[in-house]
Amino acid sequence: MGELTGWQWCPRCREELRGDEQRVECPACGFTAYASSKATVGALIEDGDRVLLARRAADPFRGRWDIPGGFLEEGEHPHDGLRRELREETGLEVEPVDFLGVWMDRYGGDSTAEATLNLYWTARAFAGEPQAADDVDDLRWFDRDELPAPGELAFQNVPLVLAAWRARHEHT
Repeated sequence: MGELTGWQWCPRCREELRGDEQRVECPACGFTAYASSKATVGALIEDGDRVLLARRAADPFRGRWDIPGGFLEEGEHPHDGLRRELREETGLEVEPVDFLGVWMDRYGGDSTAEATLNLYWTARAFAGEPQAADDVDDLRWFDRDELPAPGELAFQNVPLVLAAWRARHEHT
């Protein structure tokens, strides 16, 4: 289901909208909305061959392991959002190191969930002690060769990101 599915009325003037699931317009006031993937940021905080993962405290995927991170706020630079999200979830002050890549997904994993555009980095922690907070109920360091099984991970993109990280470490 698209972001604009079900939009019938203009949020500004309450006139009937025209368009499709990718773009709607109001003929009365000119309001236009475009469907888009929601940007997220996440980081694999490294400690040698270990990475810090967060167990989700809420749905979607409550109880599964995830990469710390979250949604960007409107107009927020991805590095600033990354630092904010990791501080909120882990208590750590981090610095992005290497950009790992971009993965598409859905926030919830089913066809009715919001589409997400997920940006991932490696990061190093330079201050603080790991402490689960916000929407995280546990933090744990995992060795490169002892990562959780795909069925224990949240979201379809998480095992793909971890595989890319592991492959990068095999070449160093």
